[in-house]
Amino acid sequence: MIHEMRVYRCVPGRLPALLKRFETITLDLWKRHGIRQAGFWTTAVGESNQDLTYLLAWESLAEREQKWNAFQSDPEWIAKRAETEKDGPIVANIVNQILQPTAFSSVR
Repeated sequence: MIHEMRVYRCVPGRLPALLKRFETITLDLWKRHGIRQAGFWTTAVGESNQDLTYLLAWESLAEREQKWNAFQSDPEWIAKRAETEKDGPIVANIVNQILQPTAFSSVR
């Protein structure tokens, strides 16, 4: 099992719109595509309180590539993303990392 950590830095004031999009749109689409989330966090103390950090769980990089690409090209996702950004962009930038557990990690 590998995990992907994604950090979305929102345009100032747009974090509520991102949270709503995940809660009402994205998670249902992920379920349809078999994408498994391992947790979501907002930043209480840190560089920016406009960040959303989340983890995705993957069996392999091949699974990630297949399922993520299918999600990204899903016509419903493309339309809903555009609809939620009609008042302007929500996310300023995205940083993602693929994480592998160590031999002593409690999360495998």
